[in-house]
Amino acid sequence: MAEKETKQIIADVFQGLANTLETSRGVSSTVALTALGSEHDEAELIEAAKMAADKGISVKVIGTQKIDYSGIESFLVSDAEEGHKKLEELLNEGVADAGVTMHYPFPIGVSTVGRVLTPAKGKHMYLATTTGTSALTRVEALVRNALYGIITAKACGIAEPTIGLLNIDGARQAEITLKRLAENGYPIHFATSNRSDGGAVMRGNDVLAGTCDVMVMDSLTGNILQKIFSSYSTGGNYESLGFGYGPGVGEEMNKLIMIVSRASGSPVVRGALEFADELVRGNFQQVQEAEFTKLRQASLDTLLKEIQPQKEVVQEEVTQPDKEIVTEEIHGVEILDLEDAVHHLWKQGIYAESGMGCTGPVVMIADKRLSEAKACLADGGYIGN
Repeated sequence: MAEKETKQIIADVFQGLANTLETSRGVSSTVALTALGSEHDEAELIEAAKMAADKGISVKVIGTQKIDYSGIESFLVSDAEEGHKKLEELLNEGVADAGVTMHYPFPIGVSTVGRVLTPAKGKHMYLATTTGTSALTRVEALVRNALYGIITAKACGIAEPTIGLLNIDGARQAEITLKRLAENGYPIHFATSNRSDGGAVMRGNDVLAGTCDVMVMDSLTGNILQKIFSSYSTGGNYESLGFGYGPGVGEEMNKLIMIVSRASGSPVVRGALEFADELVRGNFQQVQEAEFTKLRQASLDTLLKEIQPQKEVVQEEVTQPDKEIVTEEIHGVEILDLEDAVHHLWKQGIYAESGMGCTGPVVMIADKRLSEAKACLADGGYIGN
């Protein structure tokens, strides 16, 4: 054996020992990184790979440059398309446990769960979701996003992650379905907003504070928040904070693929590599499979069928009951369902008006009819019990 090779082996051994002392573990996972396609130089991603390798992660860098660095193996390709083929090859052959890339053709039903560092208290928070399409209808997508966030957080070691739903269209209906899922035996832990009115529907303040472990939203909103959290200090063209857009989660997803942005700088790409390593060590695939088994046992598919939009029907004319003084508010009705909820009460002879409270749409009702109206709306599926 040549003297140079012997020295390299000895160096690798000592590097491994140093990593074990520094991180309390040796090299525990292998993550492939596609280094082409970034808005920054390829060297930016190579620097991220070096930082991750220093933490004990074995990194397979797919790009145009040969890298001589302990813990890194280079796979040379001519362009991004060839790079993605190489990524698939490394994953399919088991050479890599996970992949970090800037684009991946996820199927419908799969979306990514990002992770950010919240500015108020420096707390990790999962954004569910940030890219992809969990479902073709909004409420089902939000329900699935919540579950994908729970799965990801559990794989990262949070045994009972708390969830909150961002105050957007569909949040209230998704909350009702998630609570029904919990009643069916799937444990879901709802966070409580920091605002005085509480509840599991989160405000902007809660986003900054990291009130919940998993913040649920549609993927377009999540994508925007991920970009803001990662680049608010740089002007937007360089993402410097956080862990990227996260793993693709879904029943049909049998590979661990992590997404970063073309604007992601080396700190974020390094964070994504470490996020991937954390998920590998947390047995992400096994956790995902186990959670979906529990969800099927809790009748997830049945609940999702029940919330699908109904075909449009001709609205029947409803007679307004005698007007009453309305002083009480009923919260939890979606804005798009507000007028239907009012008409639903009218059909039962209960006078009601629609309104907008400080936290969203409300049904205004007379004090003496409040309990009756709530029960009626719950029976109609407009609010939770």
